[in-house]
Amino acid sequence: MLKTWFTTLLLMALSLLLLGAVAAQGQGGEGEYLILSAQYGTEHHHVDVTHRLKELARHDRTFRVSHDSMNVDPAEGRQKALRIYARGPNGQEHMFEYLDGSVVDGGMFRAWGRGEWGDGGWSGNWNVEGEFVILSAQYGSERHHVDVTNQLKEMARRDVRIWVDFRTFHVDPDEGHAKVLRIYARGPNGRERMFEYRDGDMIDGGRFRGWGRGEWGNDNDHWSGRWEGEEREERERDRQR
Repeated sequence: MLKTWFTTLLLMALSLLLLGAVAAQGQGGEGEYLILSAQYGTEHHHVDVTHRLKELARHDRTFRVSHDSMNVDPAEGRQKALRIYARGPNGQEHMFEYLDGSVVDGGMFRAWGRGEWGDGGWSGNWNVEGEFVILSAQYGSERHHVDVTNQLKEMARRDVRIWVDFRTFHVDPDEGHAKVLRIYARGPNGRERMFEYRDGDMIDGGRFRGWGRGEWGNDNDHWSGRWEGEEREERERDRQR
């Protein structure tokens, strides 16, 4: 009898500890990016919503972006975005953009639920320079794809957001089959990385350096020529060892 009672108490104690750990994890949001500031609106009409974001983070891990959730409409009748500016593990400033209707998950941000962030340090630039330099852009499938680097440059100069589609690039290299746009870029560590966008996806050029100016994909920027990209192929080789 005494042994059964002791076992029951022990199990209850362990359950309480487990629940406490899960709750703390859910509230903490121990991601790798520390939020510096949050701005909502358009490039020319935006307001600081850092404190509002803190309130939302404390109540719920995820939420949908709108002028209602932000409690302000700085550009009535126009599409707006929430831009979260954060410092990454390398000390550099990064920008995360969420268009109206998008869902924000604070899991990538440090101390999300506790609100221990947003105390300044943002550069004040609406458009943060990306950290990846584009080497090449290829559209199609693995067996049939074409170089669309120049087309992408022209579109980037007109609009930072582009919807992927064969009509967008005025070419269909593999009719009747699913296609993708693959952007190959060099990261801050000097290694090549591949970004994939399926038909119907939207490209946000904010992560690419010199996006709107078209200062990329030049003769001095060489893509490896590998459809899967260097990083993915290296990971596959490591798995097979």
